[in-house]
Amino acid sequence: MSNPPDFVQLKKLASQIRRDIVRMVHACQSGHPGGSLGCTDFFVALYFHVLKHNPKFSMAGQGEDLFFLSNGHISPVWYSTLARSGYFDVKELATFRMLNSRLQGHPATHEHLPGIRIASGSLGQGLSVALGAAQTKKLNKDNQLVFVLMGDGEQQEGQVWEAAMYAAHNKMDHVIATIDYNGQQIDGPVDKILSLMDLKGKWESFGWVVNEFDGNKIEDVIKGLELAKSQTGKGKPIMNLMKTVMGFGVDYMMGSHKWHGVAPNDEELKKALAQLEETIGDY
Repeated sequence: MSNPPDFVQLKKLASQIRRDIVRMVHACQSGHPGGSLGCTDFFVALYFHVLKHNPKFSMAGQGEDLFFLSNGHISPVWYSTLARSGYFDVKELATFRMLNSRLQGHPATHEHLPGIRIASGSLGQGLSVALGAAQTKKLNKDNQLVFVLMGDGEQQEGQVWEAAMYAAHNKMDHVIATIDYNGQQIDGPVDKILSLMDLKGKWESFGWVVNEFDGNKIEDVIKGLELAKSQTGKGKPIMNLMKTVMGFGVDYMMGSHKWHGVAPNDEELKKALAQLEETIGDY
């Protein structure tokens, strides 16, 4: 989008989406609030400023930018963003993880939910799918971009590095990948489970352009994504290392792997909502 970002409105959206996340996960006592809260600013920046997309959803997405979520467990933030973007009624968020809901714990295409193009949550696969979509766009002479988000624990998957080689070898310079670099995974800190060591150096050595930015400052997220867009078309795929804090916006969740996949109880929900301003209305 060419218009300058309205940071006041974007921050209101981010606060409301964080409210959606904790309410959705609390209602069914299941889900993944930590990464969802940490990535909220990214989703708001992407869908409300950067991404060329159409809420009148078509699976092919011709003439649009495409987005793929590889770390599908953070579905609450994506569902809320899609609803707030007009893909489906915001009231449907109340069905999250319920029987027969279109909003399952991990996004899937079987439910035909607008905005969802692949089933995700089996980690390591999203980058490969994004590259397949990007190749299709090139074959169709469609010059729009393909975005994908991955987790940092996901970088322990071998398929990610096969895809990394493939993208650089094939000069897939219309792909913008982002890693949610929060340092936490389900079993503990990433550095203790299986250290990624010099992640920036790794991706650079695989032939990617690598940027770094703060994923919990929406001004920095937009600046980082706009920089990445300016680097496309120059022969190399783009990787953003986005530093975030798990559970960002809710003080007792912040920085702890405990909140990777645990729902708040009634009292914890009250504490979370007290820290997150209601700005454009709950569902």
